Amino acid sequence: MNSVFLNLGIIQIKWYSIFILLAVIIAYFLFKTEAKKKELSEEDINNIVFYGFIIGIIGARTYYVLFNLDFYLTNPLEILQIWHGGLAIHGGLIAALIFLIIYTRKKRINLILLLDIIVIGLILAQSIGRWGNFFNQEAFGRIVSKSILVKQHIPRFIINGMYISGYYREPTFLYESILSFIGFIVLNVLRITKNLKTGIITSLYLTWYGMSRLAIESLRTDSLMLGSFKIAQLISLLGIISGVIILILSIKKNNYYKEDYIYRR
Repeated sequence: MNSVFLNLGIIQIKWYSIFILLAVIIAYFLFKTEAKKKELSEEDINNIVFYGFIIGIIGARTYYVLFNLDFYLTNPLEILQIWHGGLAIHGGLIAALIFLIIYTRKKRINLILLLDIIVIGLILAQSIGRWGNFFNQEAFGRIVSKSILVKQHIPRFIINGMYISGYYREPTFLYESILSFIGFIVLNVLRITKNLKTGIITSLYLTWYGMSRLAIESLRTDSLMLGSFKIAQLISLLGIISGVIILILSIKKNNYYKEDYIYRR
């Protein structure tokens, strides 16, 4: 498996970076299109994307480093080399959410309505970004035989890429990518539904992604650990609970998605 997209000698552009960049561009386009419909200002759109992305990357890297601290204390220069992999999506989501809470309070923006707009592009970006893990040979599962992968009708290039350290591995990155893409389709269908209450899309994102990740992590063998627990499963459970709470509160609300205001009045 060649993780390098373009070798310029001194500079190497990795497939990992290409997929992360592609994911961000597509998510930005989807967010900007929908945000304009809700009359979010150009300045706020750009601020949210720019600072949200930077803070999210820092959060994703910090989160990953903290749960691999022994390695990074021994190899401190690796901390900055994110093109080698090692961005934990939960860390990025937590950091970006903290930024959004602070920003929306300052600018009097409806946080939940903003999240409804963001998560559709976000879950598609997550689906695309997982392919960066494929080229870095990360986010894999248990050892399996090649015949099992063939029986699952997995494309040959993926099977070849899942040959890691002398064994074929279950392509859990692919499972999550597919589930995230299905989530993207579902959320898009909901987006055009009439009389959809604010918060429903956010709640379903949290529950769908939470349940998907909870299941996928049970198959992964390279998970970040907190003692004997897989930290991603704990965070996923919190996401599911948060999604259910938001769903209940949204159903009780009187305001509908198309009647709510992005700027609080």
